[in-house]
Amino acid sequence: MPMNKKSYSIILGISAVLMLFIFLLVGHHRDTPDRVRLDRGVLLGSGSSVAERIRPVAQVNVASAETQREPVKSSAAAPPASRNGQQVYQTTCVACHDAGIAGAPKLGDKGQWAKHIVKGLGTLYASALNGVQGSAGAMPPKGGNPALSDAEVRAAVDYMVARSK
Repeated sequence: MPMNKKSYSIILGISAVLMLFIFLLVGHHRDTPDRVRLDRGVLLGSGSSVAERIRPVAQVNVASAETQREPVKSSAAAPPASRNGQQVYQTTCVACHDAGIAGAPKLGDKGQWAKHIVKGLGTLYASALNGVQGSAGAMPPKGGNPALSDAEVRAAVDYMVARSK
């Protein structure tokens, strides 16, 4: 019988701990509906605060032709002045042709440039303007600078060929 009394005590102790846990849990969450109501009020607010939160940050001002006093000036920039071959080389081509990156022939290396010069200037111009994919690497059209004019690219090719003959 003493074993039965011990089991009864253990069950009674576990039940007491469980009831205490439930009591604390319920007590802790008892004010949750009030907190939710307060938080909802802060989040949703009245209709005016919602309108304030979704209000556009700017408005378009559409003026009629009569009220506009000064003509709008074009914001398009004038085309840049044409650059010579050395300037184009220094701003665009130098990144690859100075170090020989991706198989690019180094400026001034007569051995590397000889096999390209033999093909003729027309082929060199076409490769520089349209890009080229070779076994050693690739060159993007206009050296990766689409803002260059065809004349500027040709001038850069002429500059590199002249420095590498």
